[in-house]
Amino acid sequence: MLIPIKETTLAAQINALFNRSFSMYTSSPNTFIVKDEFELIQSATDYPLERAEDDWISGHFYHCKLTSAFQPIVNTIQNKTIGHTAYIRSESNREIVLSPWQIFAQAANDEQLVNLDRLCRAIHALNYFNKTSSSDKLFVSVHPRLLENVKIDHGRAFEDFLNLIGVRTSRVTIEIPPIINRYKELLRRVINNYRSRGYQIAASYGDSSSSLMPELGSLYPDIVRIEAYDLLHHNAVDALIKRIHHFGASILVWNIETFDQLTAARRAGADYLQGNYLSKPARAIHTISPD
Repeated sequence: MLIPIKETTLAAQINALFNRSFSMYTSSPNTFIVKDEFELIQSATDYPLERAEDDWISGHFYHCKLTSAFQPIVNTIQNKTIGHTAYIRSESNREIVLSPWQIFAQAANDEQLVNLDRLCRAIHALNYFNKTSSSDKLFVSVHPRLLENVKIDHGRAFEDFLNLIGVRTSRVTIEIPPIINRYKELLRRVINNYRSRGYQIAASYGDSSSSLMPELGSLYPDIVRIEAYDLLHHNAVDALIKRIHHFGASILVWNIETFDQLTAARRAGADYLQGNYLSKPARAIHTISPD
């Protein structure tokens, strides 16, 4: 059932505790406990939310019904699924309506886009952490414009939300978009902010026109994402992989679509694997192994 959000005393209290929540309400802080995380986020956001009979949660942005799809990430050493990457989906009767970029294109301004991006992560967190074990990790992306517009305290709003639903930030890996690699100081600041709050960070190698990951020293990301295509078409990747391991970071090869790409990822020494060849994103949370 679709439940429109109304301004209430509870919503104002949640916003005060949230500090940087999704809500536009303001009030003085009060101490309270909300047992149902769905009621909490419902009261804290301006966007209508919906919970299905199977407890799968979706949100509404304009005429879009937003929900989650999750793709397994496999650890090649442990030979098991260690987490999932979350993707936002716009659906009607379980059919895809709009792609993610079309959804974000509807944001009229930067403030609305930031709120939409945070809403997406909240939906992912509610759908994921209610249905997984305490060791599974959620990988979520952040829109580049959010990173540019939020000048300090990256990850604070999401940390506040995770605290409210009882999830540690260490169970979340923030995927930084490749375009941020072009702005070295912004990349440093973003990694420093997220890491100081306990998140893991996954940076991206980027496309063939971008430079290699800058040397970041102690701020090197925990994981570097390399697209499977690049393993077969760019000679510089071999040197990059050696550099990544030298700095103590792990390698996630993603977008694996073929057996040859899977073989190349194993040969290159990938620590993690992800792609449609292994398992497509789905409105469910399931596990697989490389075998």
